[in-house]
Amino acid sequence: MIEVNGRAYGKPKRPTVVICLDGCDPRYLNFSNAKQVFPNISRMMQIGFAALADAAMPTFTNPNNVSIVTGAPPAVHGISGNYYLDRKTGKEIMIVDATPMRATTILAGMSRAGVRVAAVTAKDKLRKMLGHRMESGICFSSEKGGSATMAENGIQDVEALVGRPAPNMYSPDLSLFVLDAGIKLLEQRRAELLYLSLSDLVQHAHGPGEPEADAFHHAVDRKVGRIAELGAVVGLIADHGMNDKANDDGTPRVVFLEEELNRRLGSQAVRVICPITDPFVKHHGALGSFVRVYLRQELDLAEVMEAAAAIPGVALVLDGPSAASRYEMPLDREGDFVAIGDTHTTIGSTRAEHDLSGLDGHRLRSHGGLSEQIVPFILSHPLNDTYRKLAQIKRIRNFDIFEFALNGTN
Repeated sequence: MIEVNGRAYGKPKRPTVVICLDGCDPRYLNFSNAKQVFPNISRMMQIGFAALADAAMPTFTNPNNVSIVTGAPPAVHGISGNYYLDRKTGKEIMIVDATPMRATTILAGMSRAGVRVAAVTAKDKLRKMLGHRMESGICFSSEKGGSATMAENGIQDVEALVGRPAPNMYSPDLSLFVLDAGIKLLEQRRAELLYLSLSDLVQHAHGPGEPEADAFHHAVDRKVGRIAELGAVVGLIADHGMNDKANDDGTPRVVFLEEELNRRLGSQAVRVICPITDPFVKHHGALGSFVRVYLRQELDLAEVMEAAAAIPGVALVLDGPSAASRYEMPLDREGDFVAIGDTHTTIGSTRAEHDLSGLDGHRLRSHGGLSEQIVPFILSHPLNDTYRKLAQIKRIRNFDIFEFALNGTN
């Protein structure tokens, strides 16, 4: 057994592939035509194991992908958003590498034990975090697949491996390229433990049952079926769900919290940080349902929180220590308080900071809050007695997937 962050993992007895279906809300898998869209995954849900799990908060890409590969919540690994304010310097920082990480990964632990590991992600912003402390193995993104090198990524000629050029960053093929790369690595026996992380581009634009979503998910399902066909144990998980965040007329439903609080309390009273912010903002305009708020003036914290909580669309306001404790987030990276939107409301800073032109006529769909915490948790093989009993009594988290796949399916 290999211990990582206080949890023990057995070496894979057969090829094991964990796939993060970014933004795959459970409703995609339970829509009326789900068995036609997902024939292979539906079969896995019947013959293997299927449950609902809770993602880490906030329900954004970085915190949850890092939670999945570390088997731990953000309080342990230190990543609590895609974007944060450094209290020491006052600078706002976009996370694009592993610098803020405070824990090693399961992949790194396995690589040190001689297991052939690979991590393939759609977005390069995640790559260095997924490969954090890996001593050997393969780690690259489809976004930068064309420039992968042995020195940096443990692999070269990725486009030749997959059989096509690396896709555009706003293409659904960004995700399909990841799966095809995983299939090739399995076929060539270049990895025995793989983590494949997709993009939520399609889910941000198209809800369950929409033709574009169905076409994309059917393509994903075919490739997942091929991975299972190659004899792998497949674990399917999501980093967060997804909800419609638009008004009846189709316009985005947004609380511009910094703008509103500064109007009520005085200019420059607060600064609102949107942790959803990353290099890929075109499809959501950097709008999610969780923000951190920092006081810029000598104000009464309770009064500011009360003012925020009174705004329609704001579902919950918690001071920093309470939020960190309740949602297992690192306290030193918390705001003075956090604000969480209701199911169909996003929270932004000011109108000037959010460019929504990239929605291109689509309804705003996004995530980040408690309403996007429930995600599918699926294994292609049945659980053994120990883990079947464990699943009945514990709160399953999305970052349990490696333990269940490696220890629970033997």
